[in-house]
Amino acid sequence: MTKKNIIVTGGAGFIGSNLCEKLLSSGNDYIICLDNLFTGSEDNITHLSDNNNFEFVKHDIINPYFTDRHIDQVYNLACPASPEHYQFNAIRTIKANTIGVINMLGLAKKHKARILQASTSEVYGDPLEHPQTETYKGNVNCDGIRACYDEGKRVAETLFFDYNRQNKVDIRIIRIFNTYGPKMAKNDGRVVSNFIVQALEGKDITIYGDGKQTRSFQYVDDLVAGMITMMNCEGFNGPVNLGNPDEFTMLKLAEKIIHYTGSDSNIVYKDLPKDDPCKRQPDIRLAKEKLSWEPKIKLDEGLRKTIEYFRGVV
Repeated sequence: MTKKNIIVTGGAGFIGSNLCEKLLSSGNDYIICLDNLFTGSEDNITHLSDNNNFEFVKHDIINPYFTDRHIDQVYNLACPASPEHYQFNAIRTIKANTIGVINMLGLAKKHKARILQASTSEVYGDPLEHPQTETYKGNVNCDGIRACYDEGKRVAETLFFDYNRQNKVDIRIIRIFNTYGPKMAKNDGRVVSNFIVQALEGKDITIYGDGKQTRSFQYVDDLVAGMITMMNCEGFNGPVNLGNPDEFTMLKLAEKIIHYTGSDSNIVYKDLPKDDPCKRQPDIRLAKEKLSWEPKIKLDEGLRKTIEYFRGVV
């Protein structure tokens, strides 16, 4: 196997750090992890620092990045992914998805590298099609509080395809559905980590809305496997959904977490945030066809692993 030089932006984050770990385990790659540490943490990658094939660079992709090392592949994950974090500074979120994406596409163009964009199921907005296929154009509020992320990711996909058409940049695009697992931050703000932390701390579990809204949850190992498969797939640019099609209500998720943590937490209900999707479920027929990929880890198994991780954090 030819050794590759790979950049992972957002590489100290939840998904990025798991990806770096998996790429290094091959023993054939030199990984440059770029992260501004806004939501990422050096704790996620400390155990990789002694590996001679790993380099951490504190860097915000809103600023151009240059390296004399030839780059073969770029995984672009750099962007806050939970509403709490991407709404904290909406303008910087938009910049990461526009200026930052342009910078990474420019780097890929210069090095003739293949570049993968970590897009999101949020490009579908509050979907009127269920489950969501890659051909669905979405139902997004372009001036809502989530638009900095939703529309930001949509324009990032546009930039990728325009760089491909105009500059022949070799692109790959994945649309990530709700993902959970070890290395999620305690204050991540996403529903799985919120429920687990509340349960382990004996606090009320907060459900926004009536609890009937649904999500489909994939364990991070399944996602990482799909990302690497997509990056190394020939002749297919995407976009492609990567997610677990098993659909659960928020109430069912909360009940499972209370069961597996042995918590005495009560469930309380609060108003649903504006533009929060009522349904989310991926159609993964394209991933099965093009990548021979589908998730392997069921929610109950993944929750047990994730709860065990958070027992050491909370």
